[in-house]
Amino acid sequence: MLTDATTNDPSKKLHLIDMVQHLGIAYHFEIEIENALEKINLGDANYFESDIYTIALGFRLLRQQGIKVSSEIFKKFMDEKGKFKEDVVNDVLGMLNLYEAAHLHLHGEHILDEALAFTTSHLESMATKVSLLLAEQIAHALNRPIRKGLPRIEARHYISLYSRETHFASSNAALLRFAKIDFNMVQALHQKEISGITEWWKNLDFSTKLPYARDRVVECYFWIMGVYFEPKYSLARTFLTKVIAIASILDDTYDNYGTNKELELLTKCIERLNFYL
Repeated sequence: MLTDATTNDPSKKLHLIDMVQHLGIAYHFEIEIENALEKINLGDANYFESDIYTIALGFRLLRQQGIKVSSEIFKKFMDEKGKFKEDVVNDVLGMLNLYEAAHLHLHGEHILDEALAFTTSHLESMATKVSLLLAEQIAHALNRPIRKGLPRIEARHYISLYSRETHFASSNAALLRFAKIDFNMVQALHQKEISGITEWWKNLDFSTKLPYARDRVVECYFWIMGVYFEPKYSLARTFLTKVIAIASILDDTYDNYGTNKELELLTKCIERLNFYL
């Protein structure tokens, strides 16, 4: 579907990429997605209709991929005073995509600053005037936009959302089933990793040796899993969780246990260490 050369409608390709990312399975198709997005030209009027939904979705996906795209493309939806036209409000999904796109703004991009204020205000007032599923999407986005969400939590949310959307569940049954199976398999791997880390932590017996230290291994693991959840980073997740857990003990030692004199000696000892890469 992603590599189908016969698809002449870029908006459909963008919509598919967006679904794949929402469902948390985009890491399986990184090359295909990159190749597809590199062929997208938001300024090509021959391919794109001038609707806010397509432009905003394409803008977000391209910027997420690290492809340069100017926020000037949104000027067609603004009046001479630099404000977004009121007819934009009629496209609820377009407003939602513009809201998400605005969170990828760069310093000094006043168009996107205006877009964020405009969409936030109108989406808040729309929540009670749309379908329950769309209202749920709006509430979720206002609470935590895609830019600020954790991939696994977002995937879990959208798998549930799409499962309840009758049209999506019937037309994309294979994609949805694949996403559910993949989520469960990745979750099983994460559970195996944290189980091994927890065993390592217990064997160190910090609860007896250093009773003042907090038991934060699950919290530390969650931090790293939020950075990269993909199976290929399994070793990195385990390694960095242990590093942060040990650093947390040092933090608790400084904050909750040692006297000033003891901590001065500890600091001098750490500063004298020779670290080799």
